[in-house]
Amino acid sequence: MSDSAPALAHIPSGRLSLAASPDRIALGPLDGRYAAAVAPLVDYLSEAALNRDRVGVEVEWFIHLTSNNVLPGAEPLTAEQQAGLRSIVTEFDADSITELAEIERVTFHDVKAVEYFIGNRLAALGLERLKPLVHFGCTSEDINNLSYAVGIKGAVEDVWLPAARALVARIAAMAQENRAVPMLSRTHGQPATPTTLGKELAVTAHRLTRQLDRIANTEFLGKINGATGTYSAHYASVPSANWQDVARGFVESLGLAWNPLTTQIESHDWQAELYADMARFNRILHNLCTDVWSYISIGYFAQVPVPGATGSSTMPHKVNPIRFENAEANLEISNALLDTLGATLVTSRWQRDLTDSSSQRNISVAFGHSLLAINNVLGGLGRLDTAEAVLAEDLDHNWEVLAEAIQMVMRAEAVAGVPGMEDPYERLKDLTRGHRVDGARMQEFVSGLGLSDGARDRLLALTPGTYIGIAESLVDHLQK
Repeated sequence: MSDSAPALAHIPSGRLSLAASPDRIALGPLDGRYAAAVAPLVDYLSEAALNRDRVGVEVEWFIHLTSNNVLPGAEPLTAEQQAGLRSIVTEFDADSITELAEIERVTFHDVKAVEYFIGNRLAALGLERLKPLVHFGCTSEDINNLSYAVGIKGAVEDVWLPAARALVARIAAMAQENRAVPMLSRTHGQPATPTTLGKELAVTAHRLTRQLDRIANTEFLGKINGATGTYSAHYASVPSANWQDVARGFVESLGLAWNPLTTQIESHDWQAELYADMARFNRILHNLCTDVWSYISIGYFAQVPVPGATGSSTMPHKVNPIRFENAEANLEISNALLDTLGATLVTSRWQRDLTDSSSQRNISVAFGHSLLAINNVLGGLGRLDTAEAVLAEDLDHNWEVLAEAIQMVMRAEAVAGVPGMEDPYERLKDLTRGHRVDGARMQEFVSGLGLSDGARDRLLALTPGTYIGIAESLVDHLQK
């Protein structure tokens, strides 16, 4: 092919343009293949939800100013007028979205379009005279920061946290179900001191719960203080008002925490903190996925086949751990975005630049991939059976893991004055390092050590399957 040949010359020129299809075709998987899984987020983090929340913030600001007699001549509204204003929000629908988009095509400004959208409805409510009160004293970021905070707060509290807590509850339930199932540990990938499957699952549940508790305590901040955070326009127009009190009362009425010191933008530090906690949750969950995948691969878990499902296009026997693999990928994508958002949103040139505006449009994507992963892990865990016989067989093939117990008993015997207990580590290393030791050989070794009767009998009664310390009872920490 010559250097001047079209890059897509191999594609037929008569190819159908999907972009011209009358039906909307999704560009990304969250709006296509996985749309159903992330649908609950649409009411909080979509572009339409953001615009609805912008309308809501503008309406509530209008009502707040009148209810508190902030501006001379702007008396409190009647109950019917307040209800009429709020109906602009509650009745925000597909036609509203279309109308708003048409206004924005003229204004080339999304928040200004919201202002006009509301203003167009005031006459019908008998409020035409108060049209100048819409967006009073506000810069666009006053509306945007509050709208994003309201949407993110709803997405966290109503969608993401409940899904994440349901997953952790399932992991905790599995920990209880398997609390007494002994399992060979592997440190550095090598056989190590046994544990129980339930205790290992409990470790993950405990870690995830700590992150969820941090996320549940997130402080969602907001501000409404003008173009550079100084209330300059407010005091120039109405110097008699206590604008900080007005602003604080309004922000808190939205269920947010008031940020008293900002530039033109709310500093977004709370978002960075939230995304760091979510990313940490994702990473711990990713670790669970890789561990469970590995346990499936060595037979500790058996997967329950889905009726009618295909594991491989050529190998009919396969039941692949695809939900955990899918979750891994989605957690990685989510974290890439969460990390970028956290790093980007805390910086702004001087009093304002627009990097935060473009970045925040991807919050929904970060949440969506995390929620999708959570759903996949929950589904994957629901189709696992513990293969206790496989776990027991693995333990029986690794009697050398009792070397730690024998060494420590010998140390205790030496401290108690029992003769012949010198260099226990070296003696066990000679027996076990790089060698497989069966039960008979291990018990023969123990019997010949010269231990006190009690110590000898205690060790002879020990097996890899019973050398689990208090692993079973440690699971109870999940209930504290």
